[in-house]
Amino acid sequence: MKLSDELYLLAVPLERGGQTVYFNMSLLLDTARGPALVDTGLPGQAAAIGAALAQAGVAAGDLRQIILTHQDIDHVGSLRDLVAASGARVLASSAEAPYIDGRALPRFAQPAALAQRPELREVAARFLPTPVDEQLADGALIDLAGGVRVIFTPGHTPGHMCLYHEPSGTLIAGDALTAEDGRLNGPNPGATLDMARAADSVRRLAELDVRAIICYHGGLVSDDAADQLRRVAQDLG
Repeated sequence: MKLSDELYLLAVPLERGGQTVYFNMSLLLDTARGPALVDTGLPGQAAAIGAALAQAGVAAGDLRQIILTHQDIDHVGSLRDLVAASGARVLASSAEAPYIDGRALPRFAQPAALAQRPELREVAARFLPTPVDEQLADGALIDLAGGVRVIFTPGHTPGHMCLYHEPSGTLIAGDALTAEDGRLNGPNPGATLDMARAADSVRRLAELDVRAIICYHGGLVSDDAADQLRRVAQDLG
C-alpha cells in the first residue's frame, strides 16, 4: 500500500493455524540512498517479503538498509537472508544490537521463554545472528526519505524503538502499539516485558504530530490517528 512517494506499507502474509495473519512492514524509498526496509518477519519469510517488495517495484536485492525496531523473532527472523541477498546495512538501537548480532541471547531464545512456550524452540533454532552496522541513538535523524526520526520506546523490549517519518507525519510503531480494523490499541500486555515503561513510551509518542500510524500487528491507522494515540495514552494511565 502506497502511503506517499517515499513510504509504503508492506502487508506480508503468514499462514498460522489455518488462518492468514499479516506482518505490516514499512518500505522507505530514497532516490539517492536506495530503499530501506523496516523489520524482517520470521525465519523463512524472505520470499514472501520479496513478493511484497516487488509489488512496490523493489527487488529484495535492491535494499540498501534494513532497520530493526527490536529483537523479537518475528521482526529479525529473515534478516540474514535479506542481507545475503542485498548487502544491505543493518541499523538498530544501541540497546537491541547485542541481541541481534549474537553478543547476547535474545529473549525468545532464553531458557525461561522456551520453557514457557516450547513451540518457539524450532523457530528460535533457525535464527541466525547478523552484524549490526549502525547503532542508533534516541532522537537521531536518519537521512533517508526526507528524514526519519528515531524514538526510543522501551517497554515491549528494553531497547524497542519507533520511527517517525517527518515528511508524511507517519509513525512506524513496531510493537509499541497494536491495531485492529483501523482502531488503535496499546501494546500487547502478554508480549510486553514492562507495561509501565511501555505506557510511558506511548505517552511520549502522543506528543508527536501524527497523521498516520503503522502497527506491525494490525496495520494502518489513519482516521484521527493523533486523537486515537492520545486516547490510548490516556487509557494506559
